[in-house]
Amino acid sequence: MEKSLPPIPAKRYFTIGEVGELCDVKPHVLRYWEQEFTQLRPVKRRGNRRYYQHHEVLMIRRISDLLYSQGFTISGARNQLQESAQAQRDLRKNTALNEVDAVGPRSDNDANPDMASDAADSPAHLISSSFPNAKFASPMQDALRNELLEIRELLAD
Repeated sequence: MEKSLPPIPAKRYFTIGEVGELCDVKPHVLRYWEQEFTQLRPVKRRGNRRYYQHHEVLMIRRISDLLYSQGFTISGARNQLQESAQAQRDLRKNTALNEVDAVGPRSDNDANPDMASDAADSPAHLISSSFPNAKFASPMQDALRNELLEIRELLAD
């Protein structure tokens, strides 16, 4: 696009007219794109008025660039958006797995040293021995798991 687009204001919702001006796209085209691109789902309120969020405005700019600047067809643009979304999901998945591997497995005794004496009889130990390869997405989730197991022990008494 030769014409520079205006910056997107810091607002939560944008009307279809505002989005049209921000993206240099007519409202009837935006309504059509809603049917063609499943990623576009503006909130509809009273009278079927559409309200777009910031991420949807960015998506519309991306669609506009694919169609008008890069020459994609609607089908091609749809495929391009799906491929980039899949690549982002794969990247997030790999990043999450790498973070879990970097933290490494933790023993239940690391979370609460007082439990070390009777750790062999604790539910936490039984779960750990039953699922030795279990990894949690974050240390916070691991700590929460340990805390819940401690609560279970208290309730069992």
